[in-house]
Amino acid sequence: MPRTPLSKERVLHAAIELADAEGIDALSMRRLAKELGVEAMSLYNHVANKDEILAGILDLVASEFELPSDTGEWQTAMRRHAISSRDALLRHRWATSLWMSAQGGGTARLRNGDWMLRTLREAGFSRDLIYHAFHILESYILGYTMQQLNFPYSGEELKGLATSFLQQLPADEYPDLIQHIKEHLDPHHEATSGFELGLTLILDGLDRARAGG
Repeated sequence: MPRTPLSKERVLHAAIELADAEGIDALSMRRLAKELGVEAMSLYNHVANKDEILAGILDLVASEFELPSDTGEWQTAMRRHAISSRDALLRHRWATSLWMSAQGGGTARLRNGDWMLRTLREAGFSRDLIYHAFHILESYILGYTMQQLNFPYSGEELKGLATSFLQQLPADEYPDLIQHIKEHLDPHHEATSGFELGLTLILDGLDRARAGG
């Protein structure tokens, strides 16, 4: 059976699969070449260096962000975009930190930024408010996702840690903090997640600002 020819697309898809499986630190030219079954020098016929690979796989993640074009309501469109962006970043756990440190961007990443700015402009936001709204929304998506990905405890480990912490806290000095910690131990079945609640508050606030309220 003939081997699939090496191409930039094949290199990038192999790179994103490796990063997803083992983390971004596992990605190197030598390791990627091994995964593809080629010599490391063969990769340089398709990509200039590792930086080009990192930019390329980040753009593949950005291509998974939904850019709605079938709704005239800016909040609905921005909500769909934000949730799909968060979901894509959670699927590719390495991507959030890389997004925050990488300079420039590929076609999908540029298209994402342009869509956000255009959606705000067409909704009637002023130039100054567009500037701030864009950064507020991007910071919320990236920041919330990074916190979710980097929280070190879950399940029984979290329950044990919280229980131990509660035993050490004087109940009369920190009653509200204790109540909050206890709520972490109870199952939550709200229809709206914390991410979506925060997103609603941001979008509603921006809408009031847009209307001059």
